[in-house]
Amino acid sequence: MLPTRFPNLLVNGSQGIAVGMATSIPPHNLRECCGALIALIDDPALGLDGIMAHVQGPDFPGGGLMLGTEGVLDAYRTGRGRCVVRAKSHVEQIKRAGDREQIVFTELPYQVNKATLLEKIAELVHEKKIDGISDLRDESDREGIRMVVELKKGESSDIVLNNLYQQTQLQNSFPITMLCIVNGQPRILTLREILKEFIGFRREVVTRRTLFQLRKAEDRHHILMGLKIALDFLDAVIKLIRAASSPDEAKEGLMAGRFATAAQLKARPELALSDKQAQAILDMRLQRLTGLEREKILEELAELEKTIAGLKAILDNDSLLMGVIREEFQNVSDQFGNDRMTEIAAFSGNIRMEDVVPDEEMVVTMSKAGYIKRTALVAYRRQKRGGKGKLGMKTKDEDFVERLFLTKAHDTLLVYTDRGYAYALKVYDLPEAAASTRGKHIKNLISLKDDEKVVTLMALREFPEENHLVFATSDGTVKKTSLSSYANIRSNGLIALNIEEGNRLVSVRVSTGNQQIVLISALGKAIRFPEEDIRAMGRTATGVRGMRLGASDEIVDMEVAEPLPDLEEGEEPDESTAAHGMLLTVTEKGYGKRSLLQDYRLQGRGGTGVINIRAGVRNGKVVGSVLVKPSEGCLLISQEGMVIRFNIDEVRKTGRAAMGVRLLNLASETDRVVGLAKIDASAQALDEEEDLDLVVDAETGNPAPSEDGVQQKLDLE
Repeated sequence: MLPTRFPNLLVNGSQGIAVGMATSIPPHNLRECCGALIALIDDPALGLDGIMAHVQGPDFPGGGLMLGTEGVLDAYRTGRGRCVVRAKSHVEQIKRAGDREQIVFTELPYQVNKATLLEKIAELVHEKKIDGISDLRDESDREGIRMVVELKKGESSDIVLNNLYQQTQLQNSFPITMLCIVNGQPRILTLREILKEFIGFRREVVTRRTLFQLRKAEDRHHILMGLKIALDFLDAVIKLIRAASSPDEAKEGLMAGRFATAAQLKARPELALSDKQAQAILDMRLQRLTGLEREKILEELAELEKTIAGLKAILDNDSLLMGVIREEFQNVSDQFGNDRMTEIAAFSGNIRMEDVVPDEEMVVTMSKAGYIKRTALVAYRRQKRGGKGKLGMKTKDEDFVERLFLTKAHDTLLVYTDRGYAYALKVYDLPEAAASTRGKHIKNLISLKDDEKVVTLMALREFPEENHLVFATSDGTVKKTSLSSYANIRSNGLIALNIEEGNRLVSVRVSTGNQQIVLISALGKAIRFPEEDIRAMGRTATGVRGMRLGASDEIVDMEVAEPLPDLEEGEEPDESTAAHGMLLTVTEKGYGKRSLLQDYRLQGRGGTGVINIRAGVRNGKVVGSVLVKPSEGCLLISQEGMVIRFNIDEVRKTGRAAMGVRLLNLASETDRVVGLAKIDASAQALDEEEDLDLVVDAETGNPAPSEDGVQQKLDLE
């Protein structure tokens, strides 16, 4: 093993594989490693936290950005872990097109080939796995790497960048297995153990080196002592050498000390020179006999004596030995150390789907057979009230769209079943499909039981503890439970409501705890009562009576409204309360109306309610109701999959007991309205900015020009 002065295993890293074992050690910064070694020498009991004050983590020669230290900390603590490294990038505005951006990568992860990476990105763009990229080029030169990804107009650089990190080696995971050979045995070491082993190695190297230097110094000292003796007895030595008949005889005389008297030899036994001393005297040039050379010999002898004393002190004193090792570490750091190249970020590197999926407005639709999908809101066009609508989902025979609602891609979708179970998944986990396609069956997404039927879908962003969920069942039962009880739903579902035999869940709404509850029945009745009438219950409770129903009647919908004062006898509703919301009621024959909530007198929980809409042969039964405000929109969908989107302001305000106006011209006598959803004012304004009337082609799902144009506005009663 070469006597290296720095921990090469850490600084340059190592990768290798053998039978049943492998090592993978990333490179580290030389200055940091030397600093950690010095700190460990100063404090042998120094722990991992103290070591990591110097060694922050791996330092790759290509730079990049290391995401978090959790995996690195595991590796340093146990010998196994990983580090996540991503390319360093920045966003530039394209000069020739001020509203477009380009992502520029200047540093790549360790061992990532730039040419291969460019090919991979091009392949993903070609296969449409990554959208939003218009051009890709390599502008690298001798100054460094510059890889440019040019974006299309209006594309978000953050989303494209996260997609690139997720699907390419622009973000790479480097496994760490610190397997080393220690005393001939393979061992997985922690960072502290590696540093301690290296200090032990340097101790052995410096000890052996000091012993070697001491031996050489003592050998030289021995020769110089012989030369000094020769100089002290110079005339006698010269006489002995001149009298000798051969070099061997002269050498023998020097070793016997014949140049000195018997008394001198007895007093100074060292005058009997050794073989090496005698040979050095014979090999000495005459110029060494000058006074100047004699002084040099004496000076060298004195210096050697100091050196020998110092070397012996190092060997005898452990602190001096460790001081030498420490000084050498410091010299290596000063001479060869450089600044860290890999930057460490606090981010863990785990890219969530929220980072790569735009938080767009989505229309979620689900068929009676259980096929669900999400479609971007812009795929639907707005029409005038009374229009014929446009095909919203192609279904199989005997299947039809049963429910839809508007949400955002990052929301959590809560799925409630008629048996009172709750399931959860993200909206972006739903299959995204064109308006005319069917989607995927709900059982492929959540673990529905065989006898369960989805009755309510709800999208939430947060689960504050002060809010509640209000449940309504078909027999008029209501229940209120804290929203936080449903924040963490298991993959196999959670009991949301205890449902009795013959009853079913019909609606779930979020409330603040001090609002008003509105229940709507299928035969045109409705009741409004304070939410305080319902006490908060546990998650598995059954609930209390909310509305007393007549024969063959049932609850079809529920709304939660802001508190409004009740009207006195004969008092007319206040038109200004429309800003708090009006109740839009829709029947299965395509008729509907919107009325002020104050028109529905405030009652106590458990009452029979008042007339909401005339349900009969013309209107059919009530499908549902929603609270709407001015400038909002609404989507209606029929059993045969016809969808219409219109502005709420186009529906004339009527009294509570009115018959309503036509909202949707059904395609056939057998068709009926099966679902409705409210569209807020901001979403309703999306397509009002441009004078376009695009629809979705039923065969291809692609936008196509409208054939029937804008429908004439009707005013039926």
